[in-house]
Amino acid sequence: MSSPCESCEVHVKGKNKGTILLYAISTCAWCKKTKKLLDKLGVEYSYIDVDLVSREEKNKIDEEVKKWNPMRNYPTMIINGEKSIIGFKEEEIKEALH
Repeated sequence: MSSPCESCEVHVKGKNKGTILLYAISTCAWCKKTKKLLDKLGVEYSYIDVDLVSREEKNKIDEEVKKWNPMRNYPTMIINGEKSIIGFKEEEIKEALH
């Protein structure tokens, strides 16, 4: 699975638990909590802070996020291009990444 803006992605090294892509807002408390949880779990993931990309890139990202999350709210996490977790749902994230 590739994101609509691979050059916008920030990669975080860790244990490979599949392809994890987090769409976030840089100032969002729930997005920050999700990143901290992923860091604490020690998993490899990538994230895009949608508010820090160009308008053109944001439009592409919005179209991709809308496929998984029609409301386009954040954080939106995509796991292996198969499952999405919308919002900060600690137990659901832990279960998905056991």
